[in-house]
Amino acid sequence: MTSPKEAVVAAGIRKSFGKLLVLNGLDLSVAPGETVSVLGRSGTGKSVLLKLLIGLQKPDAGSIQIDGDEITTLSLDQLNEVRKRIGFLFQQAALYDSLSLLENVEFPLRRHTNLKSEERTSRARELLSNVGITSDLEKLPAEISGGMKKRVGLARALALDPKIIMFDEPTAGLDPVTAAEIAWLILDLKARHVTSIVVTHDLHTARSISDRFIVLDAGNVLVDGSFDDIERSKHPFIVQFLKDAG
Repeated sequence: MTSPKEAVVAAGIRKSFGKLLVLNGLDLSVAPGETVSVLGRSGTGKSVLLKLLIGLQKPDAGSIQIDGDEITTLSLDQLNEVRKRIGFLFQQAALYDSLSLLENVEFPLRRHTNLKSEERTSRARELLSNVGITSDLEKLPAEISGGMKKRVGLARALALDPKIIMFDEPTAGLDPVTAAEIAWLILDLKARHVTSIVVTHDLHTARSISDRFIVLDAGNVLVDGSFDDIERSKHPFIVQFLKDAG
């Protein structure tokens, strides 16, 4: 199979929950190595879009291709194979409470590789070091800060060396210094040609990391382009969104 021109392609995506229409025929394409931020207020369908892209939910209509594979028709086993090529950083990091920081990062290596124990540990230590964590590796998630949890979550998301990483509000709840550090880590991935989709309402971080912006409202794409395109928009939602973002 030849390599696809786009890392992620979603076409005509519709998703409703009961009578609530969340995504209304959304189209999205992301090129290999591109960083795209999906902006919008809470409840505009941003996180639902990520869940659809990783196959945690199915669209009511539409097509989703990840690295050339149409995921909406895959069996669970086939979908899990695709997911190995995708890293996902959840909003709350979603670490396993009963595992140490080191064990959290080792988990996908234990589950999806044939590495020996010492090789898994060495790889996990390297991943944690790459996100600035070199001590307290035996601590439990409850014993560390929110910013550290995000770092550990990112290290775990990188464990299988994914080609695509999806971030759900990576800087939410963080102080400005820690948020800037997370942004730097995303930029480092960009320098390594990793494809990133970042769902956020943090406009400042989005501006510092993104090649392109998608602005969602009521399930529709209002802007798909540069930050200049956002600033030029006269749409009332975007005008208010920029005002609220300060």
